[in-house]
Amino acid sequence: MTTRVVNTHEAKSRLSELIREAEEGVEVIVARNGHPVAKIVPWPPIRAARVPGAWAGLVGYSNDVVGSDEEIVAMFDESAEAGMS
Repeated sequence: MTTRVVNTHEAKSRLSELIREAEEGVEVIVARNGHPVAKIVPWPPIRAARVPGAWAGLVGYSNDVVGSDEEIVAMFDESAEAGMS
């Protein structure tokens, strides 16, 4: 990415040109007394509106995503009983 640093006077004089450059991908930094104070960036493109339920029927799943593991259930029951004592 190309970077262009301009002072505030130049930015005021050439604003339209600097905006075009930013739209083309040039990073435009505006500086005052050699210190960066602003950046001219292009406006982001408009994204399509999100529609609730757009994925309905496209993703499959079951109620039991991970089946019960007897060993894990036994360990859980043991720890629950030990906690009650």
